[in-house]
Amino acid sequence: MAIATINPATGEKLKTFTALSDSQIEAKLTLAAEVFDDYRYQSMAQKSQWLNRAAELLEQDKLQFAKIMTIEMGKPMKGAIAEVEKCAWVCRFYAEKAEEFLANVAITSDATRSFVTYQPLGAILAVMPWNFPFWQVFRFAAPALMAGNVGILKHASNVPQCALAIEEIFQKAGFPNGVFQTFLIGADQVEKIINDNRVKAATLTGSEPAGMALAAAAGKQIKKTVLELGGSDPFIVLESANLEAAVATAVTARMLNSGQSCIAAKRFIVAESIYERFTTELVAKYKALKVGDPLQEDTDIGPLATPDILTELDQQVQETVRLGAKVLIGGKPADLLGNFYLPTILTEIPADSPGASEEFFGPVALLFRVKNIDEAIKLANHSAFGLGASAWTNESQECDRLVREIEAGALFINGLVKSDPRLPFGGIKRSGYGRELSSQGIHEFVNIKTVWIK
Repeated sequence: MAIATINPATGEKLKTFTALSDSQIEAKLTLAAEVFDDYRYQSMAQKSQWLNRAAELLEQDKLQFAKIMTIEMGKPMKGAIAEVEKCAWVCRFYAEKAEEFLANVAITSDATRSFVTYQPLGAILAVMPWNFPFWQVFRFAAPALMAGNVGILKHASNVPQCALAIEEIFQKAGFPNGVFQTFLIGADQVEKIINDNRVKAATLTGSEPAGMALAAAAGKQIKKTVLELGGSDPFIVLESANLEAAVATAVTARMLNSGQSCIAAKRFIVAESIYERFTTELVAKYKALKVGDPLQEDTDIGPLATPDILTELDQQVQETVRLGAKVLIGGKPADLLGNFYLPTILTEIPADSPGASEEFFGPVALLFRVKNIDEAIKLANHSAFGLGASAWTNESQECDRLVREIEAGALFINGLVKSDPRLPFGGIKRSGYGRELSSQGIHEFVNIKTVWIK
C-alpha cells in the first residue's frame, strides 16, 4: 500500500513517503529497547512535566494540526480542532492521574507485607486508524508513556503527516529520543514487528480483519493485545424520552466525523408511538446539513477518507434498498469532486439486508420501528458488534433494564456515546476486547506484579 497524503476532497496526491527499509526498522527497534532501559525509571514528576508540555504544544498549534487532519482524511475543521483539544485533555489527565493509578496497592495476607505494584512492559506497538488520526494515538500514548513504556506507532497509510507530526510533538515536549517513534510501514510489515522480542505487546483500533490478523500474530508470540474494532451502535428512543433532545443528539451521534466513527450511532431503534415524529424531525435536520469543503468552518459533512470507502458505503446502501428498504433522504454520492456522500436515512430495512447486520461507515442512518422495550433490546443486541449504545428514556424501570440487558462496552442513557479520559472505553463481542482510558486503560500494558515479603 502506498504511504501518501491524498486530499479526499479533491483526489489530489499531495505528498508521498517511502516505507522504512528492514535496516531502518531494525535501528528504530534497537533504539526503542535501549531507551526503555533508562526511561522506565524516570520519575512520575518528570514524565508529567513532559506530557503537560505536549498538551501545551497541541493547544498552541491546534489550527496547524487540525489542517493536517482535514487535508489528509477530510475531517471538517471544527471537528479537527476539537480533536486536537481533546488530545491535550488526555495528556493533562494522565499527567495528573497516572501516579494515583499506578500507586502500589497494599493487600492483607499471611505476609508481613504484601502488595500489588505496576511496572512497565517495554515497547508497545500501536496500529492506529485514520478516522481520528490524533485522538486514537494520544489516548494510547498518554497512559502508555506515563506507565514507563515506550511507543511504536504504525499509523494508517493515508495519514503519514499526522503520524510524523505526533512523533515531533513528543520530541519537542522533551521526551527522550526513541520513547515515541513513528514507523512509516505498510500493513505487511506489522507481523514482523510483532514477532520481534523487543516488542512486548500491541494495541489496534480498526477493522475486524485487521484486528484478527494482529491478534493471531501476537497470539503466536504469547503477547498481549487490546483491540477496539467496529461497531453498529444502537440509538434507542422509547416513548418516555425527551424527543427534542433525542433528535438533536441523533444528528451529532450519526454525523460526527462525517459518519466515520466506530461509536457513531448507526441503528436508530424508535418506539412506534413516536416513530413518525422522530423520523420527520430527523429528516428536517439532515436536510439542513452542509456538505462540502471540510476546510470551511460551516461545513458539517466532509468527504469520506478514500474512494474505496465511498464505493463500499454506496454498495451497502444500494443493496439494502434493492432488498426493500426505503430512502427518505440522500441515498447516493454527492455531485461533487471528491469522496462525498449525501446525508442518508433508510427505513423499512429488511432483516436479510446489509442495513440489518453490517457496519455502515459514513453518513447513513438506519431507522427501525419497534413496539416496546422488549423489541428494542432484542433488536439492539441482534448484532455481532458490542461497542457502545445510547438509549433515551425517563422511566427508571426502563433504565434499569437497559443497563442490565444491553450488550455493549458502554451504555449512555439520554446522552451521546463518546470517549472520555475519565471513563474506560472498549467493546465486547466482535467489537474487540480490553479497555483504553481511565485507570483500566493504563493497567492494560503493565506487569501487575504481586509482591509478598516476610
